Amino acid sequence: MRFHIDCFQNLVEALTRLPSIGKKGARNIAFELIMRDRAAALKLAHAIEKAVAEARVCVRCGALGENELCDVCADEDRDQSKICVVLSAKDIFTLEESGLWKSLYFVYESEESFEKLERMIKERESQEIVFAFAPSVQNDALIYLIEERLSPYGLIFSKIAHGVPTGVSLENVDMISLSRALEGRVKI
Repeated sequence: MRFHIDCFQNLVEALTRLPSIGKKGARNIAFELIMRDRAAALKLAHAIEKAVAEARVCVRCGALGENELCDVCADEDRDQSKICVVLSAKDIFTLEESGLWKSLYFVYESEESFEKLERMIKERESQEIVFAFAPSVQNDALIYLIEERLSPYGLIFSKIAHGVPTGVSLENVDMISLSRALEGRVKI
């Protein structure tokens, strides 16, 4: 006889659809929520329901927000002259946590995003585009394509630096990162 509880299995299946959660992890989370902390489970369910109902995509930049314009686009104190282009709205959370970027963002998800980016550049009278893409041949090609298409605007183009992470020995660094670290070296 196989031990099977439909409602529990449905929860496990739903959890495995989330990024980086396998079946064993999903089963552990489901068990924890149901058997040990039902109040937390209900709070989580409510938070998910509320976020799904209220979160929306910013009409200008593609970031996640609660209004038509995200908090960044609505903030008039932000430097309007620079736009950091990312490939995913979740990248904005990482950059915002650093506290280092005080300008605008734009989520470039597909070719259809280009016209929105172009419109944003014109409306904000932007002067610089910073690409915050993970290093790859495909992403470098995309940067080149966007840069070529935006060249008539006289913008400054840059990308975030890539190289050897702190605390990692050289033997554990991939060749692309090592190559970029050597090419992008700075004088000391």
